[in-house]
Amino acid sequence: MTTLRLIIPDMACGACVDTITKTLQDLDPIAKVATDLKTKQVEIQTTLEQTLIIEAIQKVGYTVHL
Repeated sequence: MTTLRLIIPDMACGACVDTITKTLQDLDPIAKVATDLKTKQVEIQTTLEQTLIIEAIQKVGYTVHL
């Protein structure tokens, strides 16, 4: 598994956290997702490639920074 740390600047509320978490877990059901709304960071432990993760988050309407 790889650990990715991403910044989602437009993650602003609990609904955003839920949407991002669900999107990532739908993409990789065994992924471990930890979000920090205050710092707007998401940490994902996954076997998927970084580009797939970023594209999935962008498809649901969020900006992603590494």
